[in-house]
Amino acid sequence: MKRVALAGNPNVGKSTLFNALTGLRQHTGNWAGKTVATARGEYGFSGEEYQLIDLPGAYSLAAHSQEEAVARDYIRSGQADGVVVVCDATCLERNLILVLQVLELTGKVLVCVNLLDEAERMGIKVDLPALSERLGVPVVGAAGGRQEGLYDLKEAIARLVEADAPAAPEKTPQERVTLAEHYAAQVVRSEKADHQRRQQKLDRLLTSKTTGIPIMLLLLGVVVWLTVAGANGPSALLTELFARLEDVLRGWMADAPAWLSGILLDGVYRVTAWVVAVMLPPMAIFFPLFTLLEDLGYLPRVAFVMDHAFQKCRTCGKQCLTMCMSMGCNACGVTGCRIIDSPRERLIAILTSSLVPCNGKFPTLIALITLFFVGGRSGLLSSLQGAALLLGTLVLGVAGTLACSRFLSATVLKGMPSSFALELPPFRKPRVGEVIVRSVLDRTLFVLGRAMAVAAPAGAVIWLMANVTAGETTILAHCTGFLDPFARLFGLDGVILMAFLLGWPANEIVLPVMLMAYLSTGSLVEFDDLTALGQLLTQHGWTWLTAVCTMLFSLFHWPCSTTCLTIYKETGSVKWTALSVVLPTALGLGLCLIVATAARALGLA
Repeated sequence: MKRVALAGNPNVGKSTLFNALTGLRQHTGNWAGKTVATARGEYGFSGEEYQLIDLPGAYSLAAHSQEEAVARDYIRSGQADGVVVVCDATCLERNLILVLQVLELTGKVLVCVNLLDEAERMGIKVDLPALSERLGVPVVGAAGGRQEGLYDLKEAIARLVEADAPAAPEKTPQERVTLAEHYAAQVVRSEKADHQRRQQKLDRLLTSKTTGIPIMLLLLGVVVWLTVAGANGPSALLTELFARLEDVLRGWMADAPAWLSGILLDGVYRVTAWVVAVMLPPMAIFFPLFTLLEDLGYLPRVAFVMDHAFQKCRTCGKQCLTMCMSMGCNACGVTGCRIIDSPRERLIAILTSSLVPCNGKFPTLIALITLFFVGGRSGLLSSLQGAALLLGTLVLGVAGTLACSRFLSATVLKGMPSSFALELPPFRKPRVGEVIVRSVLDRTLFVLGRAMAVAAPAGAVIWLMANVTAGETTILAHCTGFLDPFARLFGLDGVILMAFLLGWPANEIVLPVMLMAYLSTGSLVEFDDLTALGQLLTQHGWTWLTAVCTMLFSLFHWPCSTTCLTIYKETGSVKWTALSVVLPTALGLGLCLIVATAARALGLA
């Protein structure tokens, strides 16, 4: 089997070509640095088998980042029978610098000028034969998104692995820049500038100090509102479906001992079903919307706008991208921190990943906003008001992320912010079908599977605590009573704090555990009527202050078990995993203490 390495700058459509050639389905994103690991796939052509190695995207082989080091070392090792360097036809000059570097390592190079369809739309034409003549290596054109040029590419690869050519003499960085500029000037022709002007106008609007942040908040608010408004119906349908299935399962276990059916149905099944019903619909909405913005090319603009704030905190602007991912799932945000080159800044991003609310926290936040600050009303105006308050909560999470990042960079992770290259790619029409399928498979179901894996055993533990008694009181009641004096210092009560402790496997079960403890039902319960839920909470001493402190603690407390496990896997350190738990918890308790003490001192509660 012939080995062929696929190299190129970030955001040139390399992963799309890899998927098209091999038939594998790897997630592709429209922002620089998405590919952070080597992927492999096979394909056949003319009776021969080829293995394609998708190297991490790199602007240079000078090894300023982990991705560049991986790409350079693999090419230099000689393991590949040929190297295909993918270039972006819309900005060929910058891409040619990498081509010249690869040519200095090996002469077995094929240049693939990709995104010719976008170049045509922008009025850009590339003379491929002329470029081949100047570089001294074969050059083919392609439009990976449209599946165009793939046969020519496969045919050229087949010739490449059979040929032999010496490497080019080594050049200095200035020499490479000058040569790339010279070649691009000779082979690239631009006939229409309207598209570029529109692009520049959009960039000025989206990255301006005046309009960049308001537009970012507006788009985030729209995504939040669509997520909140769109998830209610599917969640209700899933809840009803799981309730009917529970009746069927209960019939099958009619002859089973009561304790066994209690653990399996009232515990394991009901908690897992709650997590799926509450977690799946918002994730199935949020992740595709987020991925559409990513595929459109907007997220790099967000990182550009927020870079100054993160630089002030002595961290990396790419942390903004991982923070956005954390709004869907904190565990995904932790994994996304791999795009940050600096180990210090990557660790800061990991430790602060849980300071923005994920989908698991949304149900509790939305319910409390609706009950205590919107008045339980329905309708467009109320939903917009609730979305605005939820957006304010998200902004508070961003502020907490910035503050804690600055704290870490000034204490245990001292250092100055590193510079990084951030490409603002051209706006592209999102591939809606692919985005929906990939976001559901790669993100939604992956996160949901992890949550279910920890929710099932948690359901058994919760049921045992709520049903096993010590004396005449359940273990759960003993625990809530023990925690109550401490919790009230922070504007909470023992039930609320215990619910957060038991909700460590999945934040979605925090609110139902509260209801189970208040009602002493022994199993999770659900309220179809928010008014009845509000009355129950009020009867147990809830006020606006309780709601505010509960929302603050829901926003800032220890990461869920899935996120903790992911942090440990990413850092390989118990110490850093423990700090990721202590940091948000200390912030949440501190804010609750300040708010509760101030409200009581002013006679507001």
